[in-house]
Amino acid sequence: MSASPETEAAAAAASSSGSQEQKPPMESLRLPTVEEIRGQDIWNNCAVRSVVSGVMGGGLGFFMGMFLGALDNPLMQEEMTGRQQFIYTAKQMGRRSWSSCKAFAVMGLVFSASECVVEKARAKHDMTNTVVAGCVTGGAISAKGGPKAACAGCAGFAAFSVLIEKFLDRHT
Repeated sequence: MSASPETEAAAAAASSSGSQEQKPPMESLRLPTVEEIRGQDIWNNCAVRSVVSGVMGGGLGFFMGMFLGALDNPLMQEEMTGRQQFIYTAKQMGRRSWSSCKAFAVMGLVFSASECVVEKARAKHDMTNTVVAGCVTGGAISAKGGPKAACAGCAGFAAFSVLIEKFLDRHT
């Protein structure tokens, strides 16, 4: 038995309307608000970005110093009382955390500032900015040790920056 032409036409119409129903509806394009544009403009300022990176780097350094300072053992641990060991450890944690806080804050500030300035000057967002920023940061941090140390710091920090960027996969 064959179906009538009316039922075949109705089935064809139902199947064609069913395929149209499967398409997702188009969403309208949402434009950013004035506040979102202002916030993006503020974040694109190199000074703001650098200060925020410096503060965040300082916070990271502070907590790393606290952790590493807690792991320091006094040389004469057997001869010290529990109270003396506690005081020694607290002082070490304070010294280490402040030292790491300063180092990481400077590192974050210099790296972020140099990357932002190079990116704005080149008008590109790519790996070259990271290499230059890493070189500037490593050279600036190790400049007290002389030209050889500055060159080694430049090369080392640039290579480290490239590895971190590859790991984070920011420039694809």
